[in-house]
Amino acid sequence: MSFVFQCFFRYNIHDIHTEVIMIIKLHQKHLDKYKKRYPLLFKEALMGAHQLEQLDEGALLKLVDTNNKFIATAYYGNQNKGLGWVLSNRESERIDERFFTRKIYQSIEKRLGLYNNPKTNCFRVFNGEGDGIGGLTIDYFNGYYLINYYSKGIYHFKPLIEKALSKSVEYDAIYEKTRYDDDGDDLSSDGFVMGNPAEFPIIVRENDVQFAIYFNDGAMVGLFLDQRDVRRAIRHQYTKGKTVLNTFAYTGAFSVFAALGGAKQVYSVDLANRTSDRVVENYQLNGIDPETHPVIIEDIFNYFKFAQKKKLKYDVVILDPPSFAKSKQFTFSAEKDYPELLADAIRITEPGGIIIASTNAASFDMAKFKQLIGKGFNLARARFEIVETFQQPRDFKYNHAYPEGNYLKVLAIRIEKPKLKMPSH
Repeated sequence: MSFVFQCFFRYNIHDIHTEVIMIIKLHQKHLDKYKKRYPLLFKEALMGAHQLEQLDEGALLKLVDTNNKFIATAYYGNQNKGLGWVLSNRESERIDERFFTRKIYQSIEKRLGLYNNPKTNCFRVFNGEGDGIGGLTIDYFNGYYLINYYSKGIYHFKPLIEKALSKSVEYDAIYEKTRYDDDGDDLSSDGFVMGNPAEFPIIVRENDVQFAIYFNDGAMVGLFLDQRDVRRAIRHQYTKGKTVLNTFAYTGAFSVFAALGGAKQVYSVDLANRTSDRVVENYQLNGIDPETHPVIIEDIFNYFKFAQKKKLKYDVVILDPPSFAKSKQFTFSAEKDYPELLADAIRITEPGGIIIASTNAASFDMAKFKQLIGKGFNLARARFEIVETFQQPRDFKYNHAYPEGNYLKVLAIRIEKPKLKMPSH
């Protein structure tokens, strides 16, 4: 067996840091990826990857080539994407409080323009591997910071991350959420860490539009920050005087921007019962009459059938499904089912109308998404023009060696009107 396996154990309680190093070789065929700073550890790249199972998550790994030459330091942390993440390509770099402080401080420096924007006070401060630490994100909500941990491995460094963040920023309070499967985790808890506890909801602004944010109501907080550019375009370019259908509406962020953009009527559809209260709350925060814009609690697949049966038509349809979702009757996967979903949307959109098609599925890129769009229009026997393309905003940085990190794909698509046949003479 051609891998090197060594373990060194050191525990220093004063450093709030446990260090467990496994030296492990990378397969030759994957070596170039890691030399080019590819950040994700995956099983096929590691010789003897099964040996990781004897370690606690958070253990540090020294990755070497077949000649035992240092390539990178990583941490072991199981999540759905892989076995952990590279932290440093410098052999002399220690993974300690100074490391986390430097990474967080550098990420904040890159976002000073957002901190100084009087119209927006919610954005991403630290975006995982894009800012050098996979499995970790930090979001800012009007004075409050929310740390998201996506594996037990990164949660192992929690004391160092909290200390680094608290030293780097002024804050009202810092909160946390663990976003991995853990029987002991309670996502209904607000996850308070330090500072002065918030009274929920926290009211934030995005491009001068207000939203209610909750840290104490599940994994999501009420606003997907990566859709900021799309929402602005919906308000200013696509909805004036239009009838709009917002599917998978969640808390109605797209609906609010559409209504403020002068939409004649906005219909928000979602299966979750709480959607109605949250959409109404966000409408009221922005002086929008909820009576003008109905909220419909229904499975969107059933609603499409209803709309086709009733011959309903909309000028703009917003289609932003989760990349994977289950309902009682159906399991939805974006890569497999997006074309059929899109075809259903096309059938209830006016000729010349706009579909805002979005996905956050990281398993395929923009080129593949455009292929799925083409399949959807073929199913609906319609022609189209892509009017505008969006990907994630600048605070959602990604590592160019890891294109999967550039996950958000959004297209504004115009349905072409059928060409009139000229009468023959």
